[in-house]
This record gives sequence, C-alpha cells and structure tokens, in this order.
Amino acid sequence: MNSAFFILMLSVLAPVLGSLVGVWKRPTDKFMYEMLSFAAGVMLGISFLELIPESIEFSSIWVCVIGIITGSVVMYGVDRLLPHIHPEVCSQESGGNLNKTAIYLIVGIGLHNLPEGMAIAVGSVAESKTGLIVALAIAIHNIPEGICTSAPYYRCSQNRMKAFLLSSATAIPIVIGFLLAKYLFTIISIQLVGFLIASTAGLMIYICADELIPSSIGKISDHKTVFSLIIGVVFVVLLGLL
Repeated sequence: MNSAFFILMLSVLAPVLGSLVGVWKRPTDKFMYEMLSFAAGVMLGISFLELIPESIEFSSIWVCVIGIITGSVVMYGVDRLLPHIHPEVCSQESGGNLNKTAIYLIVGIGLHNLPEGMAIAVGSVAESKTGLIVALAIAIHNIPEGICTSAPYYRCSQNRMKAFLLSSATAIPIVIGFLLAKYLFTIISIQLVGFLIASTAGLMIYICADELIPSSIGKISDHKTVFSLIIGVVFVVLLGLL
C-alpha cells in the first residue's frame, strides 16, 4: 500500500510542479522538447520490455494483442471526442482567444489524465518496479503539460495563484483513474488483468506516437531530441538490472 501511495503521489506531483514552473518561469523550448522525447523513450521501453511480456505471462499472446489494440483505440476515441492540444501550443499564444484556449487546454488535459491514472494503477498491480517506471514516465510527460496549462492562463488572467490552482487541478483525474482501476482489480480475473496491462501498453504507445514524438522530434534542427528518446529506452533497460 505504501508503494502504491508513493507511485500515486509521484504522478500527482508532476502536473502540480509543472503548473508552478509555468506561472513562475517557463523553461526553454529545447528543454521541454527533450523532456517529452525522454518520456517517449521511457514509455516505449516500459511498454515493449515490461508491460507486454507481463500481459502475456498473466494471460496469453492473443489476449495481449487484443489488449494493445483496445488500449490504442480507446485513447484514439478519447482524442476524437476531446481533442488534445499538445504542448507546442505554448508557442502559439496570440490573439484574443487565449483565455478560451487556456481553459480548453486545462479541461482537455485534465480529462486525458483519467486513463493515465488507470495506467499507473495497472502498472502498480503488475509489479512494483513496473508501476514506478510507468508513473515516472507519465510524470515526466505531465510536467511540460502542467507548464503549458498554467502559463497561458496566467498570461491572460495575470492571476498567478488562480492559474496555478486551475492547472494543478488536472491532477485530480489521475487520482480518480488510479482509485477506479485499483477497485476493479479486486473484482476481476487474472486473464482480465493481463488484458488491462496490454491495454495500458497500447495506450502508452499511442501517446508516444500521437503526441510525444511529434511534439519533440524535428522541433530542433539538429535532431538532438532523438538521443533523448534513446536515452529513455536505455534507462528502462538499465532498470532491469535492479
């Protein structure tokens, strides 16, 4: 229980930290792109090296395949119903619609954090180390999003505290998703656990392909963010030694 609580706190603190940075002093674009790329590497590494093998171990190859497809399709559906403004919106802050854009960004990211909270719970049930890596990857991914939710709202409202609190509230769906998934694990079969682990892998692969990699790779002319992605994968591989 202590391990699960620590994993949840790590995940919740990320958007709060990002929100604080956003209303205080936003870091350089290069730093944010490299963070996103590193998060993509960690997510891809944990999906292919940890979650998918664990799903097969809990269930079967076919259940795993169905789970991966389901997770990616669900995330695609969420994106279609609730279009997600990616972090590069930070460089597009102009015009009279900034207030509307900032509120939309806060709501959109908050709702997208619900399945991410469930993914963190899935990882913590699979294995404590896996849960920690999943939480870390999502946390790294959520820090730039916290920056990009608080900074636009602060710029248009000039209210530092209100911008920080509204942006930090995007962490609430993470807690809701985590607790919901934790409850489900008390009433479902081991086969279904394997399915949900694979769904989490599908969800994370989708986030990488749809959001993190396009938001980071190619934004800097020398493509150094590619190496941040590779370092993220290597990081997961090295954690396997622990």
